[in-house]
Parts: sequence; C-alpha cells; structure tokens
Amino acid sequence: MEYAGLGGLVVLALNIWAIVSIIGSGAGTGSKVLWVLLVLVLPIVGFIIWLLAGPRSSRAAA
Repeated sequence: MEYAGLGGLVVLALNIWAIVSIIGSGAGTGSKVLWVLLVLVLPIVGFIIWLLAGPRSSRAAA
C-alpha cells in the first residue's frame, strides 16, 4: 500500500472540508477569498491555521 498517496488523499479531503466551511461562513467576501487562497497555496499549514483561527460555517456556530 502506498502511504504517500493515502496521505495526499486525506489532505485533499480536509482541504475540501475547510473550503466548504469557509464559503459557508458569515465572513466577508474578501476574507473568504484570502482564507481559501491560504488553504490552497499552503495545504497543510493553511489548513492548520484555518482550524485554529479561521471563520466557521454558520452551522458550526449554531
């Protein structure tokens, strides 16, 4: 089994989840664009930063 491919798939899934959550958040458009760019350009680091400080979806806040 190739673990690098599996790890990449996990990172991809987490980044998709982060982007969907960012888009569904109540943050302003400019803020959303910057967060999505951060997650896309720095997949692992950007995800961790979003997890700690990023905007949450409106469902998560309720």
